[in-house]
Amino acid sequence: MGSLHPLQSTRAGVLDVAWYGCGPADGPPVFLMHGFPYDIHAYAEVAPRLAQAGCRVIVPYLRGFGATRFLHADTPRSGEQAALGADLLALMDALQVPRAVLAGYDWGGRAACVVAALWPERCGGLVSYNGYNIQDIARAIEPDTPLQESRYWYQYYFHGERGRAGLAKNRRALCRLLWELWSPTWRFDDTTFERSAAAFDNDDFVDVVIHSYRHRYGLVPGDPAYAAIEARLALQPAIAVPTITFDGADDGVYGPRPTEAHAHRFTGPRSHRIVPGVGHDMPQEAPEIFAAAVLELVRAQAASSS
Repeated sequence: MGSLHPLQSTRAGVLDVAWYGCGPADGPPVFLMHGFPYDIHAYAEVAPRLAQAGCRVIVPYLRGFGATRFLHADTPRSGEQAALGADLLALMDALQVPRAVLAGYDWGGRAACVVAALWPERCGGLVSYNGYNIQDIARAIEPDTPLQESRYWYQYYFHGERGRAGLAKNRRALCRLLWELWSPTWRFDDTTFERSAAAFDNDDFVDVVIHSYRHRYGLVPGDPAYAAIEARLALQPAIAVPTITFDGADDGVYGPRPTEAHAHRFTGPRSHRIVPGVGHDMPQEAPEIFAAAVLELVRAQAASSS
């Protein structure tokens, strides 16, 4: 079990993005996007598989995680979905990648979905864990089932200042608890968790996380710089690019859903798959299946352009 190193650093948009890369520079590009509370090591076994298959693999730290830093002190530490999507697009621009297969889960899946929906010409294929991952903020106040509401306890905790203080004081213990609750059948060890937990020591981690979980419920304003993107996302745009979606049968955040649950959000070719024995961190729990899905889209993209 190795670390993804060395890291590279690229100025992109409002960030100095830290990222890991592997594979041939002229290979078909793939971006692998991690979630909260995880880091790039969710792809420690996916990235080498893709590189061996000839892909150029790029695995960035999200804003507020790891060695990624804001360029300016006065930039709002926003965790809103539009910011995550804009960050991914800016990194693609900075690396001069005109089109790539985008893959992710949780926050990273949301960034990938945003780019796929709003800039489909930049996305040759999408792998999205938990399906259509763009938030419908206008409907966020509508209650879910009592069981699902209980799973969102951490989100409601972050809505208050007690939650902000708790995350700042107990970030490792809290994040480890979420790992355990969200992936109840995944037997990770202390070394695996600590390898990722170092990413939570970023000075902006708490601010970005708290803003994310308040903004998605309409409790705080977003960064005005992303208002136009958020307005487009409020329309719940369809995703037309070739897509593979997954749900884990043991996901402690969202239970597995049938294909038709998000079918109207995908207007292009889409395959939905439920993976037994997998919780919320699919690329780390089932790297071979995740990598195979990415390669399926890479090869389909190559076939369509030949």
